[in-house]
Amino acid sequence: MTQVTIYTSSSSGEVVGFRAEGHAGYADAGYDIVCAAASVLIINTVNSIEQFTKDSCVAEADEDNTVIQLMVKSSSQSAELKVLLSALVLGLKTIADDNPNYLSITFEEV
Repeated sequence: MTQVTIYTSSSSGEVVGFRAEGHAGYADAGYDIVCAAASVLIINTVNSIEQFTKDSCVAEADEDNTVIQLMVKSSSQSAELKVLLSALVLGLKTIADDNPNYLSITFEEV
């Protein structure tokens, strides 16, 4: 199962990062549409943040352990960053709602 943790600010409630780990297990590697869908959303979000915002973020990926995470380091967030992170959460929630045995999302205040 792919497990995604969405980190939110305890003071503002804004999304300030995420961590995704594991394979969905929907199908064999290369045929797993749940894993592919989540991966595209996550990687596109990281790339879009880097390309379209000036917010300070740290992204890390560990392919051997199937982990990718991003944490916002800016003290205030641009409107673009807020939209990109909200869109990620929306997309992941949609996938999880349709595939609860393969993708789980938790929220954690930091």
